[in-house]
Amino acid sequence: MKNSYDLVVIGGGPGGYEAAIRAAQLGFSTACIEKRIHKGEPALGGTCLNVGCIPSKALLDSSHRYEATRHELAEHGITTGDVAIDVAKMLERKDSIVKGLTAGVAGLLKGNGVDWLQGVGTLLDGKSAEKQVKFTAHDGTETTITAKYVILAAGSVPIEIPVAKTDGEFIVDSTGALEFSEAPKRLGVIGAGVIGLELGSVWRRLGSEVVVYEAMPEFLAVADKDIAKEAGKLLKKQGLDIRVDTKVTGAEVVGGEVVVTTDVKGETKTETFDKLIVCVGRRAYSEGLLADGCGIELTERGLVAVDDQCKTNLDGVYAIGDLVRGPMLAHKAMEEGMMAVERIHGEKAQVNYDTIISVIYTHPEIAWVGLTEEQARARGHEVKTGSFNLSANGRALAQGEGVGVIKVVADAKTDRLLGLHMVGAGAGDIVHQGMIALEFVSSVEDLQLMTFAHPTVSEAVHEAVLSADGRAIHAIQRKKR
Repeated sequence: MKNSYDLVVIGGGPGGYEAAIRAAQLGFSTACIEKRIHKGEPALGGTCLNVGCIPSKALLDSSHRYEATRHELAEHGITTGDVAIDVAKMLERKDSIVKGLTAGVAGLLKGNGVDWLQGVGTLLDGKSAEKQVKFTAHDGTETTITAKYVILAAGSVPIEIPVAKTDGEFIVDSTGALEFSEAPKRLGVIGAGVIGLELGSVWRRLGSEVVVYEAMPEFLAVADKDIAKEAGKLLKKQGLDIRVDTKVTGAEVVGGEVVVTTDVKGETKTETFDKLIVCVGRRAYSEGLLADGCGIELTERGLVAVDDQCKTNLDGVYAIGDLVRGPMLAHKAMEEGMMAVERIHGEKAQVNYDTIISVIYTHPEIAWVGLTEEQARARGHEVKTGSFNLSANGRALAQGEGVGVIKVVADAKTDRLLGLHMVGAGAGDIVHQGMIALEFVSSVEDLQLMTFAHPTVSEAVHEAVLSADGRAIHAIQRKKR
Protein backbone atom coordinates (compact mmCIF):
# COMPACT_ATOMS: atom_id res chain seq x y z
CA MET A 1 0.00 0.00 0.00
CA LYS A 2 1.18 3.49 -0.89
CA ASN A 3 0.24 6.76 0.79
CA SER A 4 -0.70 8.48 -2.46
CA TYR A 5 -2.58 7.42 -5.58
CA ASP A 6 -4.02 9.00 -8.68
CA LEU A 7 -7.40 7.42 -7.87
CA VAL A 8 -8.93 5.80 -4.82
CA VAL A 9 -12.16 3.83 -5.22
CA ILE A 10 -14.11 3.24 -2.01
CA GLY A 11 -16.13 0.07 -2.55
CA GLY A 12 -15.25 -3.17 -4.31
CA GLY A 13 -18.64 -4.14 -5.72
CA PRO A 14 -19.33 -4.40 -9.47
CA GLY A 15 -19.18 -0.63 -10.01
CA GLY A 16 -16.13 -0.14 -7.81
CA TYR A 17 -13.95 -2.95 -9.05
CA GLU A 18 -14.72 -2.22 -12.71
CA ALA A 19 -13.86 1.44 -12.16
CA ALA A 20 -10.58 0.47 -10.51
CA ILE A 21 -9.62 -1.92 -13.30
CA ARG A 22 -10.48 0.60 -16.03
CA ALA A 23 -8.46 3.28 -14.23
CA ALA A 24 -5.43 1.00 -14.09
CA GLN A 25 -5.82 0.24 -17.79
CA LEU A 26 -5.70 3.98 -18.46
CA GLY A 27 -2.47 4.36 -16.52
CA PHE A 28 -3.73 5.63 -13.15
CA SER A 29 -2.12 4.40 -9.95
CA THR A 30 -5.22 2.98 -8.27
CA ALA A 31 -6.38 1.62 -4.93
CA CYS A 32 -9.70 -0.10 -4.26
CA ILE A 33 -10.87 -0.13 -0.64
CA GLU A 34 -13.32 -2.88 0.32
CA LYS A 35 -14.32 -3.87 3.85
CA ARG A 36 -16.51 -6.92 3.21
CA ILE A 37 -15.81 -10.13 5.09
CA HIS A 38 -17.74 -13.04 3.59
CA LYS A 39 -17.76 -16.38 5.39
CA GLY A 40 -14.70 -15.36 7.37
CA GLU A 41 -12.58 -14.09 4.49
CA PRO A 42 -12.09 -10.66 2.87
CA ALA A 43 -14.11 -10.58 -0.35
CA LEU A 44 -14.52 -8.36 -3.38
CA GLY A 45 -17.65 -8.26 -5.51
CA GLY A 46 -19.98 -6.41 -3.13
CA THR A 47 -23.55 -7.48 -2.50
CA CYS A 48 -23.96 -8.74 -6.06
CA LEU A 49 -21.34 -11.47 -6.06
CA ASN A 50 -21.48 -12.42 -2.39
CA VAL A 51 -25.08 -12.21 -1.17
CA GLY A 52 -27.14 -10.90 -4.08
CA CYS A 53 -27.25 -11.46 -7.84
CA ILE A 54 -24.96 -14.46 -8.15
CA PRO A 55 -25.91 -16.66 -5.18
CA SER A 56 -29.61 -16.04 -5.72
CA LYS A 57 -29.32 -17.04 -9.39
CA ALA A 58 -27.43 -20.18 -8.38
CA LEU A 59 -30.29 -21.15 -6.06
CA LEU A 60 -32.89 -20.20 -8.66
CA ASP A 61 -31.23 -22.47 -11.20
CA SER A 62 -30.87 -25.39 -8.77
CA SER A 63 -34.45 -25.12 -7.57
CA HIS A 64 -35.75 -24.84 -11.14
CA ARG A 65 -33.87 -27.98 -12.19
CA TYR A 66 -35.31 -29.82 -9.21
CA GLU A 67 -38.85 -28.77 -10.01
CA ALA A 68 -38.44 -29.50 -13.73
CA THR A 69 -37.11 -32.97 -12.95
CA ARG A 70 -40.08 -33.72 -10.71
CA HIS A 71 -42.86 -32.26 -12.83
CA GLU A 72 -41.79 -31.66 -16.42
CA LEU A 73 -39.58 -34.50 -17.65
CA ALA A 74 -42.41 -37.02 -17.89
CA GLU A 75 -44.05 -35.16 -20.78
CA HIS A 76 -40.78 -35.54 -22.69
CA GLY A 77 -40.93 -39.29 -22.17
CA ILE A 78 -38.19 -39.23 -19.55
CA THR A 79 -38.84 -41.43 -16.55
CA THR A 80 -37.09 -40.87 -13.24
CA GLY A 81 -37.18 -42.56 -9.88
CA ASP A 82 -37.62 -40.81 -6.59
CA VAL A 83 -36.25 -37.29 -6.79
CA ALA A 84 -34.87 -35.55 -3.70
CA ILE A 85 -33.12 -32.27 -3.00
CA ASP A 86 -29.97 -32.07 -0.91
CA VAL A 87 -30.18 -28.48 0.34
CA ALA A 88 -26.71 -28.62 1.88
CA LYS A 89 -25.23 -29.68 -1.47
CA MET A 90 -27.19 -26.95 -3.24
CA LEU A 91 -25.79 -24.33 -0.84
CA GLU A 92 -22.30 -25.76 -1.28
CA ARG A 93 -22.59 -25.32 -5.03
CA LYS A 94 -23.81 -21.75 -4.55
CA ASP A 95 -20.88 -20.95 -2.26
CA SER A 96 -18.40 -22.51 -4.69
CA ILE A 97 -19.64 -20.30 -7.53
CA VAL A 98 -19.42 -17.21 -5.33
CA LYS A 99 -15.90 -18.07 -4.16
CA GLY A 100 -14.70 -18.68 -7.69
CA LEU A 101 -16.05 -15.38 -8.99
CA THR A 102 -14.83 -13.25 -6.09
CA ALA A 103 -11.38 -14.86 -6.35
CA GLY A 104 -11.47 -14.04 -10.04
CA VAL A 105 -12.12 -10.38 -9.29
CA ALA A 106 -9.19 -10.35 -6.85
CA GLY A 107 -7.04 -11.81 -9.61
CA LEU A 108 -8.15 -9.12 -12.04
CA LEU A 109 -7.25 -6.33 -9.61
CA LYS A 110 -3.86 -7.85 -8.93
CA GLY A 111 -3.19 -8.53 -12.60
CA ASN A 112 -3.99 -4.93 -13.49
CA GLY A 113 -1.84 -3.49 -10.71
CA VAL A 114 -4.68 -2.26 -8.49
CA ASP A 115 -3.96 -2.27 -4.76
CA TRP A 116 -6.82 -3.95 -2.87
CA LEU A 117 -6.96 -2.36 0.57
CA GLN A 118 -8.96 -4.56 2.95
CA GLY A 119 -10.83 -2.37 5.39
CA VAL A 120 -12.95 0.78 5.60
CA GLY A 121 -12.50 3.89 3.48
CA THR A 122 -13.70 7.31 4.71
CA LEU A 123 -13.54 10.49 2.67
CA LEU A 124 -12.00 13.07 5.01
CA ASP A 125 -11.55 15.96 2.62
CA GLY A 126 -12.87 16.14 -0.92
CA LYS A 127 -12.53 19.90 -1.33
CA SER A 128 -8.77 20.12 -1.69
CA ALA A 129 -6.83 19.38 -4.85
CA GLU A 130 -5.32 16.43 -3.03
CA LYS A 131 -8.25 14.46 -1.60
CA GLN A 132 -7.77 12.78 1.77
CA VAL A 133 -9.12 9.32 2.49
CA LYS A 134 -8.77 7.56 5.82
CA PHE A 135 -8.16 3.86 5.45
CA THR A 136 -8.91 1.73 8.50
CA ALA A 137 -7.61 -1.81 8.13
CA HIS A 138 -9.44 -4.74 9.70
CA ASP A 139 -6.89 -4.78 12.53
CA GLY A 140 -7.78 -1.17 13.39
CA THR A 141 -4.67 0.44 11.88
CA GLU A 142 -5.46 3.85 10.38
CA THR A 143 -3.66 5.44 7.44
CA THR A 144 -4.40 8.71 5.62
CA ILE A 145 -4.12 8.37 1.86
CA THR A 146 -4.08 11.22 -0.63
CA ALA A 147 -5.50 10.99 -4.13
CA LYS A 148 -6.15 13.27 -7.07
CA TYR A 149 -9.52 11.63 -7.62
CA VAL A 150 -11.99 9.61 -5.55
CA ILE A 151 -14.90 7.44 -6.63
CA LEU A 152 -17.48 6.58 -3.99
CA ALA A 153 -18.99 3.13 -4.64
CA ALA A 154 -20.11 1.83 -1.25
CA GLY A 155 -23.34 0.25 -2.49
CA SER A 156 -26.47 -0.41 -0.47
CA VAL A 157 -27.94 -2.57 2.31
CA PRO A 158 -31.42 -4.03 2.90
CA ILE A 159 -33.99 -1.66 4.37
CA GLU A 160 -35.04 -2.63 7.88
CA ILE A 161 -38.60 -2.00 9.06
CA PRO A 162 -39.58 -1.58 12.71
CA VAL A 163 -42.63 -3.84 12.44
CA ALA A 164 -40.49 -6.83 11.45
CA LYS A 165 -37.02 -6.60 12.94
CA THR A 166 -34.67 -9.28 11.67
CA ASP A 167 -33.07 -11.69 14.14
CA GLY A 168 -30.98 -13.72 11.70
CA GLU A 169 -32.85 -16.94 12.44
CA PHE A 170 -36.63 -16.68 12.15
CA ILE A 171 -36.98 -13.22 10.64
CA VAL A 172 -34.28 -12.66 8.04
CA ASP A 173 -33.31 -10.30 5.24
CA SER A 174 -32.36 -11.34 1.73
CA THR A 175 -28.92 -12.49 2.88
CA GLY A 176 -30.35 -14.81 5.51
CA ALA A 177 -32.80 -16.24 3.00
CA LEU A 178 -29.86 -17.60 1.00
CA GLU A 179 -28.76 -19.78 3.89
CA PHE A 180 -31.83 -21.76 5.02
CA SER A 181 -30.64 -25.30 5.86
CA GLU A 182 -33.98 -26.71 4.72
CA ALA A 183 -37.13 -25.51 3.02
CA PRO A 184 -39.45 -23.96 5.62
CA LYS A 185 -42.88 -25.58 5.72
CA ARG A 186 -44.52 -22.15 5.70
CA LEU A 187 -42.62 -19.11 4.49
CA GLY A 188 -43.73 -15.50 4.63
CA VAL A 189 -42.22 -12.82 2.41
CA ILE A 190 -42.69 -9.08 2.91
CA GLY A 191 -42.33 -7.36 -0.44
CA ALA A 192 -43.39 -8.54 -3.91
CA GLY A 193 -40.52 -6.84 -5.69
CA VAL A 194 -37.57 -8.40 -7.49
CA ILE A 195 -35.95 -9.93 -4.40
CA GLY A 196 -39.16 -11.13 -2.80
CA LEU A 197 -40.38 -12.88 -5.94
CA GLU A 198 -37.03 -14.51 -6.65
CA LEU A 199 -36.43 -15.81 -3.12
CA GLY A 200 -40.05 -16.80 -2.74
CA SER A 201 -39.76 -18.78 -5.98
CA VAL A 202 -36.64 -20.63 -4.79
CA TRP A 203 -38.19 -21.95 -1.62
CA ARG A 204 -41.62 -22.54 -3.14
CA ARG A 205 -40.03 -24.87 -5.69
CA LEU A 206 -38.27 -26.72 -2.87
CA GLY A 207 -41.52 -27.38 -1.05
CA SER A 208 -42.39 -24.31 1.01
CA GLU A 209 -45.88 -22.89 1.17
CA VAL A 210 -45.15 -19.25 0.34
CA VAL A 211 -47.21 -16.15 1.09
CA VAL A 212 -45.96 -12.85 -0.35
CA TYR A 213 -47.27 -9.63 1.19
CA GLU A 214 -47.27 -6.46 -0.90
CA ALA A 215 -48.36 -3.13 0.56
CA MET A 216 -48.95 -1.55 -2.85
CA PRO A 217 -52.43 -1.95 -4.36
CA GLU A 218 -50.97 -3.15 -7.67
CA PHE A 219 -48.65 -6.06 -8.39
CA LEU A 220 -45.33 -4.98 -9.93
CA ALA A 221 -46.33 -1.36 -10.32
CA VAL A 222 -42.93 -0.56 -11.91
CA ALA A 223 -43.62 -2.85 -14.86
CA ASP A 224 -45.96 -2.43 -17.80
CA LYS A 225 -49.48 -3.24 -16.62
CA ASP A 226 -50.09 -5.93 -19.24
CA ILE A 227 -46.81 -7.67 -18.41
CA ALA A 228 -47.43 -7.40 -14.66
CA LYS A 229 -50.89 -8.89 -15.07
CA GLU A 230 -49.58 -11.84 -17.06
CA ALA A 231 -46.64 -12.38 -14.69
CA GLY A 232 -48.89 -12.30 -11.65
CA LYS A 233 -51.20 -14.87 -13.19
CA LEU A 234 -48.31 -17.23 -13.99
CA LEU A 235 -46.65 -16.90 -10.58
CA LYS A 236 -49.89 -17.50 -8.73
CA LYS A 237 -50.53 -20.56 -10.88
CA GLN A 238 -47.13 -21.86 -9.74
CA GLY A 239 -48.22 -21.60 -6.12
CA LEU A 240 -47.00 -18.21 -4.92
CA ASP A 241 -49.77 -16.70 -2.79
CA ILE A 242 -49.29 -13.01 -3.67
CA ARG A 243 -51.44 -10.63 -1.65
CA VAL A 244 -51.43 -7.00 -2.76
CA ASP A 245 -52.78 -4.07 -0.77
CA THR A 246 -51.73 -5.91 2.39
CA LYS A 247 -49.69 -4.04 4.99
CA VAL A 248 -47.65 -5.98 7.55
CA THR A 249 -48.13 -4.25 10.89
CA GLY A 250 -46.19 -6.61 13.10
CA ALA A 251 -44.06 -9.76 13.29
CA GLU A 252 -43.18 -11.57 16.50
CA VAL A 253 -41.38 -14.83 17.21
CA VAL A 254 -43.48 -16.97 19.51
CA GLY A 255 -42.48 -20.51 20.41
CA GLY A 256 -40.13 -20.91 17.45
CA GLU A 257 -42.64 -19.56 14.92
CA VAL A 258 -43.23 -16.13 13.41
CA VAL A 259 -46.65 -14.61 14.00
CA VAL A 260 -47.36 -11.99 11.34
CA THR A 261 -50.07 -9.37 11.73
CA THR A 262 -51.47 -7.64 8.66
CA ASP A 263 -53.90 -4.89 7.80
CA VAL A 264 -56.06 -5.65 4.77
CA LYS A 265 -58.26 -2.63 4.02
CA GLY A 266 -58.81 -1.98 7.71
CA GLU A 267 -59.22 -5.62 8.71
CA THR A 268 -56.58 -7.10 11.03
CA LYS A 269 -55.42 -10.66 10.33
CA THR A 270 -52.71 -12.93 11.74
CA GLU A 271 -50.80 -15.87 10.24
CA THR A 272 -48.01 -18.10 11.47
CA PHE A 273 -44.84 -19.02 9.55
CA ASP A 274 -41.68 -21.00 10.14
CA LYS A 275 -39.58 -18.24 8.56
CA LEU A 276 -40.18 -14.67 7.42
CA ILE A 277 -38.12 -12.86 4.78
CA VAL A 278 -38.10 -9.06 4.85
CA CYS A 279 -37.24 -7.63 1.43
CA VAL A 280 -38.88 -4.23 1.08
CA GLY A 281 -36.01 -2.60 -0.79
CA ARG A 282 -32.51 -1.32 -0.21
CA ARG A 283 -30.96 1.96 0.92
CA ALA A 284 -27.68 3.64 0.10
CA TYR A 285 -24.91 2.60 2.47
CA SER A 286 -22.99 5.65 3.59
CA GLU A 287 -22.17 4.81 7.22
CA GLY A 288 -18.49 5.57 7.79
CA LEU A 289 -18.08 6.67 4.19
CA LEU A 290 -18.23 10.44 4.62
CA ALA A 291 -16.53 12.33 7.43
CA ASP A 292 -18.13 15.47 8.80
CA GLY A 293 -16.89 18.39 6.77
CA CYS A 294 -15.76 16.32 3.79
CA GLY A 295 -17.92 18.58 1.61
CA ILE A 296 -20.18 16.04 -0.13
CA GLU A 297 -23.80 17.03 -0.66
CA LEU A 298 -26.57 14.49 -0.05
CA THR A 299 -30.14 14.43 -1.33
CA GLU A 300 -33.23 14.36 0.87
CA ARG A 301 -33.26 10.58 0.50
CA GLY A 302 -29.70 10.25 1.75
CA LEU A 303 -28.22 9.59 -1.68
CA VAL A 304 -25.04 11.28 -2.86
CA ALA A 305 -26.05 14.15 -5.15
CA VAL A 306 -24.52 13.79 -8.63
CA ASP A 307 -25.01 15.09 -12.15
CA ASP A 308 -25.67 12.99 -15.26
CA GLN A 309 -22.01 11.99 -15.38
CA CYS A 310 -21.91 10.94 -11.69
CA LYS A 311 -19.84 13.96 -10.64
CA THR A 312 -20.53 15.21 -7.13
CA ASN A 313 -20.50 18.84 -6.06
CA LEU A 314 -16.73 18.50 -5.49
CA ASP A 315 -14.21 18.57 -8.33
CA GLY A 316 -12.52 15.22 -8.72
CA VAL A 317 -15.02 13.27 -6.60
CA TYR A 318 -17.55 10.96 -8.24
CA ALA A 319 -20.22 8.64 -6.84
CA ILE A 320 -21.80 5.67 -8.59
CA GLY A 321 -24.19 2.75 -8.25
CA ASP A 322 -26.59 2.36 -5.36
CA LEU A 323 -25.24 5.51 -3.70
CA VAL A 324 -26.84 7.70 -6.36
CA ARG A 325 -30.13 8.28 -8.21
CA GLY A 326 -31.59 5.66 -10.48
CA PRO A 327 -32.29 1.94 -10.19
CA MET A 328 -30.11 -0.11 -7.84
CA LEU A 329 -28.72 -2.48 -10.45
CA ALA A 330 -25.24 -3.95 -10.77
CA HIS A 331 -25.02 -3.30 -14.52
CA LYS A 332 -25.92 0.36 -14.00
CA ALA A 333 -23.15 0.66 -11.40
CA MET A 334 -20.65 -0.99 -13.73
CA GLU A 335 -21.33 1.42 -16.57
CA GLU A 336 -21.28 4.40 -14.22
CA GLY A 337 -17.90 3.32 -12.88
CA MET A 338 -16.50 3.08 -16.39
CA MET A 339 -18.02 6.44 -17.31
CA ALA A 340 -16.60 8.19 -14.25
CA VAL A 341 -13.07 6.93 -14.88
CA GLU A 342 -13.13 7.72 -18.57
CA ARG A 343 -14.40 11.24 -17.92
CA ILE A 344 -11.60 11.73 -15.40
CA HIS A 345 -9.28 10.65 -18.19
CA GLY A 346 -10.75 13.33 -20.45
CA GLU A 347 -13.00 11.18 -22.59
CA LYS A 348 -16.65 11.93 -23.41
CA ALA A 349 -18.26 8.84 -21.93
CA GLN A 350 -21.96 8.79 -21.06
CA VAL A 351 -24.47 6.28 -19.71
CA ASN A 352 -27.83 6.20 -21.47
CA TYR A 353 -30.19 5.92 -18.53
CA ASP A 354 -33.16 5.48 -20.86
CA THR A 355 -31.94 2.02 -21.86
CA ILE A 356 -31.18 0.44 -18.48
CA ILE A 357 -32.69 -3.05 -18.47
CA SER A 358 -34.61 -4.51 -15.52
CA VAL A 359 -34.91 -8.28 -15.04
CA ILE A 360 -36.69 -10.45 -12.48
CA TYR A 361 -35.24 -13.96 -12.59
CA THR A 362 -38.36 -15.92 -11.73
CA HIS A 363 -39.43 -18.64 -14.13
CA PRO A 364 -40.55 -17.43 -16.52
CA GLU A 365 -38.38 -14.34 -16.35
CA ILE A 366 -39.82 -10.83 -16.38
CA ALA A 367 -37.82 -8.13 -18.16
CA TRP A 368 -38.23 -4.72 -19.69
CA VAL A 369 -36.37 -1.79 -21.18
CA GLY A 370 -37.54 1.70 -22.10
CA LEU A 371 -40.97 3.16 -21.42
CA THR A 372 -44.06 1.27 -20.35
CA GLU A 373 -47.29 2.07 -22.16
CA GLU A 374 -48.42 4.10 -19.14
CA GLN A 375 -45.16 6.08 -18.98
CA ALA A 376 -45.25 6.80 -22.72
CA ARG A 377 -48.78 8.20 -22.52
CA ALA A 378 -47.88 10.26 -19.44
CA ARG A 379 -45.01 11.82 -21.42
CA GLY A 380 -47.36 12.91 -24.17
CA HIS A 381 -46.69 10.26 -26.80
CA GLU A 382 -49.45 9.10 -29.08
CA VAL A 383 -48.94 5.42 -28.38
CA LYS A 384 -49.29 2.29 -30.43
CA THR A 385 -48.50 -1.16 -29.06
CA GLY A 386 -47.98 -4.64 -30.38
CA SER A 387 -47.82 -7.94 -28.56
CA PHE A 388 -47.37 -11.62 -29.23
CA ASN A 389 -48.13 -14.58 -27.01
CA LEU A 390 -45.46 -17.25 -26.67
CA SER A 391 -48.15 -19.93 -26.84
CA ALA A 392 -47.99 -19.40 -30.62
CA ASN A 393 -44.19 -19.57 -30.86
CA GLY A 394 -42.93 -22.90 -32.18
CA ARG A 395 -39.56 -22.87 -30.46
CA ALA A 396 -41.08 -21.93 -27.09
CA LEU A 397 -43.61 -24.76 -27.38
CA ALA A 398 -40.91 -27.26 -28.38
CA GLN A 399 -39.00 -26.29 -25.24
CA GLY A 400 -42.06 -26.63 -23.06
CA GLU A 401 -41.99 -22.87 -22.44
CA GLY A 402 -45.10 -21.74 -24.28
CA VAL A 403 -46.29 -19.23 -21.69
CA GLY A 404 -45.81 -15.49 -21.50
CA VAL A 405 -45.97 -12.54 -23.84
CA ILE A 406 -43.79 -9.94 -25.57
CA LYS A 407 -45.05 -6.37 -25.86
CA VAL A 408 -43.61 -3.38 -27.69
CA VAL A 409 -44.50 0.25 -27.12
CA ALA A 410 -43.98 2.84 -29.87
CA ASP A 411 -44.83 6.38 -30.88
CA ALA A 412 -47.70 6.22 -33.36
CA LYS A 413 -46.67 9.42 -35.15
CA THR A 414 -42.94 8.84 -35.56
CA ASP A 415 -42.95 5.00 -35.44
CA ARG A 416 -40.05 5.21 -32.98
CA LEU A 417 -39.71 2.25 -30.62
CA LEU A 418 -40.12 3.39 -26.99
CA GLY A 419 -40.00 0.16 -25.01
CA LEU A 420 -39.91 -3.62 -25.07
CA HIS A 421 -41.41 -5.73 -22.30
CA MET A 422 -41.57 -9.47 -21.80
CA VAL A 423 -42.58 -12.24 -19.45
CA GLY A 424 -41.34 -15.58 -20.69
CA ALA A 425 -38.42 -18.00 -20.66
CA GLY A 426 -35.19 -16.18 -21.50
CA ALA A 427 -36.75 -12.72 -21.20
CA GLY A 428 -33.59 -11.37 -19.58
CA ASP A 429 -31.62 -12.15 -22.73
CA ILE A 430 -34.23 -11.39 -25.37
CA VAL A 431 -34.96 -7.93 -23.94
CA HIS A 432 -31.47 -6.87 -25.04
CA GLN A 433 -32.79 -6.79 -28.59
CA GLY A 434 -35.04 -3.96 -27.48
CA MET A 435 -32.16 -2.23 -25.71
CA ILE A 436 -30.03 -2.27 -28.86
CA ALA A 437 -32.94 -1.00 -30.94
CA LEU A 438 -33.52 1.85 -28.47
CA GLU A 439 -29.83 2.77 -28.47
CA PHE A 440 -29.92 3.15 -32.25
CA VAL A 441 -33.25 5.01 -32.18
CA SER A 442 -34.87 2.31 -34.27
CA SER A 443 -38.35 2.50 -35.64
CA VAL A 444 -40.89 -0.29 -35.47
CA GLU A 445 -40.47 -0.61 -39.23
CA ASP A 446 -36.72 -1.20 -38.81
CA LEU A 447 -37.46 -4.28 -36.73
CA GLN A 448 -40.27 -5.38 -39.04
CA LEU A 449 -37.86 -5.44 -41.98
CA MET A 450 -35.31 -7.64 -40.20
CA THR A 451 -35.18 -11.41 -40.81
CA PHE A 452 -35.35 -13.42 -37.58
CA ALA A 453 -34.16 -17.02 -37.58
CA HIS A 454 -36.78 -19.78 -37.47
CA PRO A 455 -37.50 -21.47 -35.17
CA THR A 456 -36.40 -19.18 -32.32
CA VAL A 457 -38.10 -17.49 -29.41
CA SER A 458 -36.77 -14.23 -30.84
CA GLU A 459 -39.29 -14.57 -33.65
CA ALA A 460 -41.85 -13.47 -31.08
CA VAL A 461 -40.14 -10.05 -31.05
CA HIS A 462 -40.65 -9.86 -34.80
CA GLU A 463 -44.29 -10.83 -34.48
CA ALA A 464 -44.81 -8.25 -31.72
CA VAL A 465 -43.48 -5.39 -33.84
CA LEU A 466 -45.54 -6.60 -36.81
CA SER A 467 -48.53 -6.68 -34.50
CA ALA A 468 -48.07 -2.97 -33.72
CA ASP A 469 -49.29 -2.30 -37.28
CA GLY A 470 -51.75 -5.18 -37.48
CA ARG A 471 -49.39 -7.29 -39.57
CA ALA A 472 -48.58 -10.26 -37.31
CA ILE A 473 -48.64 -13.44 -39.40
CA HIS A 474 -49.01 -15.94 -36.57
CA ALA A 475 -51.86 -14.13 -34.80
CA ILE A 476 -55.35 -13.30 -36.01
CA GLN A 477 -55.40 -9.59 -36.80
CA ARG A 478 -58.19 -8.83 -39.24
CA LYS A 479 -58.04 -5.56 -41.07
CA LYS A 480 -60.84 -3.21 -40.15
CA ARG A 481 -63.16 -2.37 -43.06
